[in-house]
Amino acid sequence: MERARRMDSGFGLNPHHMEAGLQSPAAERVVHDSLSPLMEEASPSSGEHSEAIEMHNLTEEQYESQAFLPSCALVGRGRGRLGARKVNPLVRARWSSATQRVLCSMPSRTIGWSRNAIISQYYNRSMRLRLRRQSQPSIRDASHSARPSIRGYRMEADSEDEENKKEQLVTNLQALSAGDRVRMLRAMPINMAEKSELRKLACSSKGKPPPSRTAISCFSHVKMFVIIALQHGWSSWMSFLQSLQLWQVALKTVGGRFGTGVLSYFLFLKTLLLFNIFLFIVNCFFLVIPQAVNPPPPGAADVSFTGLELLTGGGYFTDTVMFYGYYTNSSLKDTCRTSQNLTGDRAADPAHCGCGHNTQRMSYNIPAAYFFTTGVAFFVTCIILVYSVSKSFGQSFRIEKSRGNLTVKVFCSWDFKVIKKSSVKLQSENICTQLKELLSEVNCRLVEKSLAQRLAWLAVHALAWIMCLASTLGCALSVFYFSQYLFEDRQHRQHHQQVLSGNSLSLKEEARLLVLPVVVSSINLLLPGFFNLVAWMEVYDSLSVRAYVAIFRNLLLKVSVLGMLCYRWLGKIAAEPESLGLQCWESYVGQELYRFLLMDFIFSILDTLFGEFLWKLFSQRVLRRKRKPVFDIARNVLELIYGQTLAWLGVLFSPLLPAVQIIKLLLLFYMKKTSLMMNCQAPRRPWRASQMTTFFISLLCFPSYLGAAVSVAYTVWMLKPSAECGPFRGLSTMVISGKSWVAELAGANPNLAWLIWVHAYLVENPIFLFVVAGIFLIITYFHTQVVDGQRKIIVLLQEQIENEGQDKKFLISKLQLAHEQKHPVSPQRRELRSNED
Repeated sequence: MERARRMDSGFGLNPHHMEAGLQSPAAERVVHDSLSPLMEEASPSSGEHSEAIEMHNLTEEQYESQAFLPSCALVGRGRGRLGARKVNPLVRARWSSATQRVLCSMPSRTIGWSRNAIISQYYNRSMRLRLRRQSQPSIRDASHSARPSIRGYRMEADSEDEENKKEQLVTNLQALSAGDRVRMLRAMPINMAEKSELRKLACSSKGKPPPSRTAISCFSHVKMFVIIALQHGWSSWMSFLQSLQLWQVALKTVGGRFGTGVLSYFLFLKTLLLFNIFLFIVNCFFLVIPQAVNPPPPGAADVSFTGLELLTGGGYFTDTVMFYGYYTNSSLKDTCRTSQNLTGDRAADPAHCGCGHNTQRMSYNIPAAYFFTTGVAFFVTCIILVYSVSKSFGQSFRIEKSRGNLTVKVFCSWDFKVIKKSSVKLQSENICTQLKELLSEVNCRLVEKSLAQRLAWLAVHALAWIMCLASTLGCALSVFYFSQYLFEDRQHRQHHQQVLSGNSLSLKEEARLLVLPVVVSSINLLLPGFFNLVAWMEVYDSLSVRAYVAIFRNLLLKVSVLGMLCYRWLGKIAAEPESLGLQCWESYVGQELYRFLLMDFIFSILDTLFGEFLWKLFSQRVLRRKRKPVFDIARNVLELIYGQTLAWLGVLFSPLLPAVQIIKLLLLFYMKKTSLMMNCQAPRRPWRASQMTTFFISLLCFPSYLGAAVSVAYTVWMLKPSAECGPFRGLSTMVISGKSWVAELAGANPNLAWLIWVHAYLVENPIFLFVVAGIFLIITYFHTQVVDGQRKIIVLLQEQIENEGQDKKFLISKLQLAHEQKHPVSPQRRELRSNED
């Protein structure tokens, strides 16, 4: 009792430990539950070895000469090398023998070194499994704990007892079925050699005759062979599907050599390619092919192909399915109907179609197909984007401790099924790069700065941001005034009849069309380089933060330039097409978008050639350095977002613009990959881009897709279409075509009258669009909140594990303190300990 009071008083003396105990989530339960199943492992021979671990009363001489246990001697093995460095208070070899016995008896320290305990434990399990085989023939519910029991064996293993337990374990394994035997061996925490030895002994004929094959029926053999064949077939099919994935080997090569940051760019490019393939398939099947099968009557002027159209998009391409003006406002010719067409200018002749006057067929309405195809394509793209953002948030914003990931990567990342030399080399490079990235996160530490250093840091960053924002504003204003100058110049020349009408444009006029795209592409090429020069002034503790800042600066540039261009297309050209002499302003805007997309690709080639290849040659040949340029993730990603925004803006004016974007992305992938392998080097400071893909998808959703969708919606609902071309000619707005087609369907078939209500409240009413957008935002918000809640729970669990570890250290320290109070230490020993510490 007196000892207990001294222990209690000792527990309450240290306020730091009291505070730690109150903050621990484990304080709600006094008993550590993880030890309960460990102590419940009963052994048939537990009566022989049920010794309790007690603290023996040692004299000072015994205390001084007590030898440590062999398994715990590893704790203090590195003391001589540590010198005077500060070490963990538990990791030292000055505990008493009683404390050492308690430490060595802890379950976490008995794992792995006590082979006798493991064999004894699984002998008990196999024995219990044999006893309940009649009622429970499976061991699916058996415990798979890797902790061996601390009961049923002595602190020092007896070789004879171990051999007896081993023989009894082999006997029990032989009595089990093949499946139970495999699962039992698989769950044993021993090395592979010992498992193989036990498997050979259990499957041998010693001690038990082999099972007769006649005991297994023919149906069981057939069933087994069918299951095995199906499993092999399914594995082969899945391997074949994985081999069909686009750029699988190339992406692994890039990720293994250059890290996850560069890999995220190519994954993002692949995502954009899939979006454009979807748009191309939808437009091709519902717009391009129906109109190409039933072409409109040819125009009066026959324009020949000169090759310059590949740059300008005009000339021969104007009257093709490439642009808006080629599509008609009629239905397909092979159907019959007695009503007038959309504009009311003519009616179909039933006699000419071969149908009676009372016959009415459902025709394919080109204006309605154009309107609904564009709307459905944007709506499905929105759903896919929202789902991708939500899924990407769930995958990337998980709590992942770098040290834990490092452990998993070191011990569990190798795929032993890889046997090809090239695949082995690729996998080793990939693992090596990932280990470098994880180690960079582990070694990353925030440097404490003084007040003067912080003020200097803020001043440098403020100056850098002022320079970047001023240059972005100046470029946006220059694009605005230059486009305004070109607009007024065309108006002036049109007033003096200096602009040729129709599709016949002179070479000088064709060159004028390329001036604005060249200027904008030059700004997009040169200004990011200026941003990189400014970034040299700044100092960031993390390379990922530096990449995000560069991306944000480039994003401001792209958004401001695209805003000025949208004002030019929708605010000036669409509002005053007559002053420019345009008969079809939609085709003109589509051609400008084509030119901007093409110039962006050409300048990307120039950037790859001059910015990477020539810079590598200059650095190696002139500067005599082995360094190569580093792949600029921020600039290249924003170029992809810029090009995809142009493609989304141009879907309404050029249905085949996604096909141009597909060709551009394919060429860009192989060009960038080749240049990356030849001209670039991996970052000198590896960093893990765990959230880059999520960030890119978010930028693609907002502001890229949202801005393009708002611009297209404004064009459809607010702007007046051209009166002489396109499927919406003669209408006040494009949205009226859908309403007219729905009314026509309801008049032809009264059972479809509900479509009028659907169109009126779901298409024309903007409230529905706001509700749908709100639902998507709410879903994304709830998903992010769920992910954030999971992160908080994981953080609390990790804190609980750390606090339980602190509790164990606290208890061991108090145990040692109580022992030292009962057995005082000699001054010589105390001086020796102080020298060691």
